[in-house]
Amino acid sequence: MKKNTVLFILFILPIVAYLFFASGVNSYTKLPIITPKTNDFGNWTSLSGDKVSLKGKVTILGFGGNDLLKNRGNLFNLNQKVYQRYHGFKDLQFVYLCPIGTEKDAESVLKALGAFTNTSQWQFVFTSPEEINSYYNQLRLAEKLDANFGTSNVYILDKEINLRGRKEKKEYKEGYDTFHPAELSNEMLDDFKVILYEYRAALKKNNNASRKI
Repeated sequence: MKKNTVLFILFILPIVAYLFFASGVNSYTKLPIITPKTNDFGNWTSLSGDKVSLKGKVTILGFGGNDLLKNRGNLFNLNQKVYQRYHGFKDLQFVYLCPIGTEKDAESVLKALGAFTNTSQWQFVFTSPEEINSYYNQLRLAEKLDANFGTSNVYILDKEINLRGRKEKKEYKEGYDTFHPAELSNEMLDDFKVILYEYRAALKKNNNASRKI
């Protein structure tokens, strides 16, 4: 009996512990809604001149502010840690809302990203600082925009434009700090996988229902 117990502690328990921690810290099968039914964008222009909608897409939303070029390292972190892994998911877009007047800065950032990334799912949208503040406020976030109408955080919006994150008091998470690559590699990727699981499970369920019909 003692021999079996020792073998369990030495060999089996470490494997169980590894599998537990490797599965990620987020045990959700459905990522909670932080703010339901947030607004879509107004008739604001993107770099391509097209209107960008948040409806029907999983959106990683950021606020570039007037210091977009200065803080471009944050976008490179996001690109490396998240975008490059998942930009093959066709219903995904990375959108930065920026003040009018920062178009040239956004072009420079996009050009730099394009040197080693397919940037087809990156979008930069421009409107007035007042509209940016108004849009941000309706998300009902704990953090505020800085004096330049930006933040290093990005946010996950689902296809119904619900803001998603973690609601438990000890690990409350409404946004993910792009300044810290480790946070993107751990908390954000963990939560993003849950969103993808939701949609893949729903798609599989719908396909099975169609076959039965």
